[in-house]
Amino acid sequence: MFENTFKNKKILITGNTGFKGSWLTAWLLGLKAEVYGISIDIPTEPAMFKVLGLKDKITHYSRDIRDYASLKEIISKIKPDFVFHMAAQPIVVTSYLEPVDTITTNVIGTTNVLEALRVVNHPCTAVIITSDKCYDNVESVWGYKETDMIGGKDIYSGSKGAAEIIFKSYYHSFFKNTKKSNIRAVTVRAGNVIGGGDWADFRIVPDCIKSWVNGDSVEIRSPKATRPWQHVLEPLSGYLHVANELDNDLSINGESFNFGPHAEYTKTVIDLLEDLSEYWQLSQKPSYLSNTISEFHEAGLLKLNCDKALSYIKWLPTLDYIKLIEFTSRWYYNFYNSEENMLEFTLAQIKEYEEIALSKEIAWTA
Repeated sequence: MFENTFKNKKILITGNTGFKGSWLTAWLLGLKAEVYGISIDIPTEPAMFKVLGLKDKITHYSRDIRDYASLKEIISKIKPDFVFHMAAQPIVVTSYLEPVDTITTNVIGTTNVLEALRVVNHPCTAVIITSDKCYDNVESVWGYKETDMIGGKDIYSGSKGAAEIIFKSYYHSFFKNTKKSNIRAVTVRAGNVIGGGDWADFRIVPDCIKSWVNGDSVEIRSPKATRPWQHVLEPLSGYLHVANELDNDLSINGESFNFGPHAEYTKTVIDLLEDLSEYWQLSQKPSYLSNTISEFHEAGLLKLNCDKALSYIKWLPTLDYIKLIEFTSRWYYNFYNSEENMLEFTLAQIKEYEEIALSKEIAWTA
């Protein structure tokens, strides 16, 4: 997988204790990488990072990425071969409640990562993860391309758009000249990610799982909102694949890439929940308390055009919608209803995902 690029390599993940960070950590461990992590805290309880016992399997630093001195010291000490920058304040609703914290984490934190890489200047391939919400969303049915306008109506979207601008300026100011800089970097954009192990507040699947476990009704803010849902392993395969490609091909240095599912996987929130509840094996149909009035702006439609990822690096999504629902539901169901070791179960899901991709001859399986 990934041409064995990550085997025995030093990989630094910022935000490694989060949902996506934990899945990426597990996958890289399975690929025999030497994993390091930087995170300010463990963001939820329960948390996938703790459930899988990942702290004992990597070198972990409890740091705030807004602390530039500490960040530079760690990067200088590790001299990572690859950096996946995931650390962020990731919740739209929270950005309304904590706008300054959101902006400093997502914008200044990203700047600190780029600056530390620039100053240390050890040969490194960096993948800067932003969000599909970096685009100025006019609810286009065609999906946003990497060249579309960035920005947003909410603080979270604005912070991610700003992070993209900072990256672009760093690339053109410092990283583009490969005779002076040893840093090669790209940004990646994805959204509407679901999968086992997410317990964040204000996210529809974790909200439902927590309610179903307690036998409660689920309150839905926007039941008719449509989203192109994707399993967490889909964008992570894109991040790993683009890192491998960038490590071997400078022509994509400084580029940005969207990673999303096939268009037919766009479903309403209520459709997704009905499908999840079926695989959750509930004894009776779940009840919902719909709340279509919200004090916070929330997009009705947001989808990405992923043609560039296909054209440049031959990336395609792997799972169909049925497998997406099955993977997500089985992970949570096993966590709450079995004694199975969840790290082993997670690695087994990753292995199954790899085997499906291999059967479809997807590029990164080489």
